[in-house]
Amino acid sequence: MPANLPPQYYEAERRYRQAKTPQEKIEALEEMFSIMPKHKGTDRLRAELRTKIARFYEEAEKRPMVGRKGSLLYYVKKEGAGQAVLVGPPNTGKSQLVTALTGAASPVADYLFTTRLPIPGMMEFENIQIQLVDLPAITAPGVTSWLPNIIRNADLLLLVVDLGGEPAAQAETVLDWLAGFRIGVAGDSRRAEEVTVQKKAGIVANKVDAPGAAEGLRALESRHQGGLPTIAVSALRGQGLEELRRDVFRALDIIRVYTKVPGQKPDLRDPVVLKRGSTALDAAESVHKDFGRNLKYAQVWGSGKFAGQRVKRDCVLQDGDVIELHI
Repeated sequence: MPANLPPQYYEAERRYRQAKTPQEKIEALEEMFSIMPKHKGTDRLRAELRTKIARFYEEAEKRPMVGRKGSLLYYVKKEGAGQAVLVGPPNTGKSQLVTALTGAASPVADYLFTTRLPIPGMMEFENIQIQLVDLPAITAPGVTSWLPNIIRNADLLLLVVDLGGEPAAQAETVLDWLAGFRIGVAGDSRRAEEVTVQKKAGIVANKVDAPGAAEGLRALESRHQGGLPTIAVSALRGQGLEELRRDVFRALDIIRVYTKVPGQKPDLRDPVVLKRGSTALDAAESVHKDFGRNLKYAQVWGSGKFAGQRVKRDCVLQDGDVIELHI
């Protein structure tokens, strides 16, 4: 099957070949990866791009990298079932949210720009861990050289706004800022022509207990009705946080699959995390590449017509399935 790559891909590829620094190469490679259509004809090319991106990230982790103007470049290695980054103006409560959800020691204060560097933490959702990253405010000094790159690499964007301070305007400011770096979000059609990278996103409306929060939430939901999903929370009081955990899991579009050895019970504490739409072959390859190469068939408990149903390698799995691999 031909790749059928769009013109924007070749433009990004040209920038990759001309790039002089690891940062420039990563930015171009990630744009190529985001633009590339996902089908069988691009599977090999997608794998090659993943390998190149990982190599440059490993290089970045071994030593600090410096941009052309001397500014440090920061990278956050993905861990867990997925990576969601918190993006927003100052003092919207991003750090307090990350601390409440993960226990990570993000600095929290009433003054501007308390977060200067990306601070990752792991959020529990049932039996998996999801990485949340507290980012500096989009208006913080010195972040434009590296912040957009971290956002491009994330699996999910959480746009955090303050319900007590014109949240609809804050959301528009964040979306405009992202579009300025050619980053768009699914559900925002007004800026579609300005962007080359589309990311999954949702709005986290924090401080639901603030004065005027109800009016702010109505204005926000009216502005983005039918577009960006919005959830109202209070990081301070813990209101809405469990629903937020579940929304993040759903937005990542992942499933949990449990493997079992013939004659034994599955370990339901340690699932294999896969993208929704993954097959029995994908599950086998995630366990070990030799399993995928030698897989003959699988048995599935859960979404099958009957318990232990024998399925082919291309059987699409569902969240909570138990799979027994036969090689």
